[in-house]
Amino acid sequence: MLKKITFLFLIFPVFVFAQVKDYQLGSPGILKGQRYGAYYDYSDPEAVNIKVSVWGWVKYPGKYKVPDFTSVAELISYAGGPTDDSDLEHLRIYRIDDNNKQKMIMFDYNDLMWEDQLEYRHRRVPSLKPGDVLIIPGSPRLYFRDWFSISLSVFSALIQLTILILNITKSK
Repeated sequence: MLKKITFLFLIFPVFVFAQVKDYQLGSPGILKGQRYGAYYDYSDPEAVNIKVSVWGWVKYPGKYKVPDFTSVAELISYAGGPTDDSDLEHLRIYRIDDNNKQKMIMFDYNDLMWEDQLEYRHRRVPSLKPGDVLIIPGSPRLYFRDWFSISLSVFSALIQLTILILNITKSK
């Protein structure tokens, strides 16, 4: 009897822990909870594709693989569009030219929207090239509720300080 119990204790863990799970590559069971970097693939299998980056005040900043014929407006659209806090008058593209020098191209979002109606020759919307980095600058804006919350916090701190001072002076 003792041999049977010992045998069961030795064999039982083998059956429990030796179960083979049938996972497929990319199965949610394996990848659950893992996070990936901000890399988005909008490539076209029948076209030449380039890698560009979009950083700043857009919904989905990151690196993008897009077809060569993608415009800057389409790239901003792929990135989820500009946020409320973005400054659309100072868009920049950083590019490394053939001489390994960094070049900055500034343009306005209105130039993108009204490209066909531009009157000035020097105001031209740049086309994307491999390795370009599109920067959409911005800064957080405070709305009425934000200002109200800040002022209410300061006002409440001043009232508490006043009550504390009054209680200290009364006790003397």
